Amino acid sequence: MIEKIMKKAIEYDKGDPRRVHHLLKVHSFAKAIGTLENLSQKEMQILEIAAIMHDIGIHECERKYSSTGGNFQEIEGPPIAKALLEEFNLPKEILERILFLIGHHHTYSGIDGADYQILVEADFLVNIYEDGMDEKQIKSIKERIFKTDSGKYFLEKLYLDAKK
Repeated sequence: MIEKIMKKAIEYDKGDPRRVHHLLKVHSFAKAIGTLENLSQKEMQILEIAAIMHDIGIHECERKYSSTGGNFQEIEGPPIAKALLEEFNLPKEILERILFLIGHHHTYSGIDGADYQILVEADFLVNIYEDGMDEKQIKSIKERIFKTDSGKYFLEKLYLDAKK
């Protein structure tokens, strides 16, 4: 099912390889961190689908607000994701959690579960590179945001150990 959802998201983002590459990278990091952190099968399903769909509202944000701001993504993403996920007949509690994560993936206070924490970390691992953040920003993000051992490991190996 994950691959079919990924195909659906890629179809939605067709013609925008930057967004597709972003979702693929965030999904890959989320899956790796979730596996290393021993998430349950249910948590992994939620995490992987949320990672694939986390930025699904970005085109609507550009159209409506001329912005890709995280606050706008949190508003526009869940309804689009809900419509795209409808055919997969996900249990209500799983779908609601996925939509919650999409609607909060740029909100860093009140993180209430491993799935949420890992989604945020995976998104940062990709955004740090894509946005060309400097070492000071990366260290601040590490201290403020990263909680999982696996997420910290990837952050350090990708961005901080190389600086030593």
